[in-house]
Amino acid sequence: MPLLDRILPEMTSATSRRMTPTEVRDDVLALLRARWHLRNATSVGERVRVWGRVIVRNAGTMVIGQRASLSSTAVPIQLSTEPNGKLEIGARTFMNYGCSISATKLISIGPDCKIGMDVLIMDNDYHQIDPTKRGVRPASAPVILEENVWLGARVIVLSGVTIGADSVVAAGSVVTRDIPPGCVAAGQPARVIKSIS
Repeated sequence: MPLLDRILPEMTSATSRRMTPTEVRDDVLALLRARWHLRNATSVGERVRVWGRVIVRNAGTMVIGQRASLSSTAVPIQLSTEPNGKLEIGARTFMNYGCSISATKLISIGPDCKIGMDVLIMDNDYHQIDPTKRGVRPASAPVILEENVWLGARVIVLSGVTIGADSVVAAGSVVTRDIPPGCVAAGQPARVIKSIS
């Protein structure tokens, strides 16, 4: 029961209405799943919730901020760090099913981000373009998502990219270069199509 004693205080949420017994049960299970599936993370904040099963391979540093929510129901979310790699998931960030995030150097996802289903984020391309060097891994470059970024379904974010605060990347886009704050980007490769600030 010590684990349950730690989980129950986390259930005091910011909602003003009373939860139904079914909602309480689902909430407790989500909190317990987070503790179990994220047990290999370096640090997990309070009130982190997981629905479904998350696959975690942490050989570096993995930090998950408080109240992050991972909906890993239809397809598992995969979170991976290599030695000397760091993955940071900010407070109150929501991640939908099928996401795959692999940090060899640094992937930083800011607070309040929304990550759509089947999103792929990598800070290394893993193979060279030159056919004679395909077996040689290229250098890694950090990926930064600033606060309140929304990535639509099946977005791919490649190495060395910063996506500015409050920006939206449309579903199916491939982000190969920086996206400034407060705008909508779309396409393959993603380009700014309008400002929202």
